[in-house]
Amino acid sequence: SYRDEAEQLTVWCGENYLLLNTLKTKEITIDFRKNKTDTVPLIIRGDCVERVADFSFLGIHIEEDLTWSVNTSVLLKKVQQRLHFQRVLRKNNITQRLLLSFYR
Repeated sequence: SYRDEAEQLTVWCGENYLLLNTLKTKEITIDFRKNKTDTVPLIIRGDCVERVADFSFLGIHIEEDLTWSVNTSVLLKKVQQRLHFQRVLRKNNITQRLLLSFYR
C-alpha cells in the first residue's frame, strides 16, 4: 500500500541524511467507490500529514474527485486580473507595444 511506500521513503530519506517536511506534505485521497471508508491518517516520524480535498502542484490544482472546477476558477481569476489591468492601461492611452510588454 502507499503507506508502506511512504514508510520506505522515510527510511530512505533518513539513510541519505534527508528529512521529509511534514508541515509541507499533503495527503489527498482519490476514491471512487460507492461505499467509502474512513482511512487512518498518514503518520510520518510521529507527525500527522494534513489531508486536503485539493492542492496545487506545479501550478495545476488537483482535486480529490478529479474535476477541474478549482483549477478553472483559479485560471479565470488570473485572466480577469490581467484583462482588468490591460483595460486600465488602454483607457490611459498606452501604446500597443507597452500593452504587450505589460501582458507578458
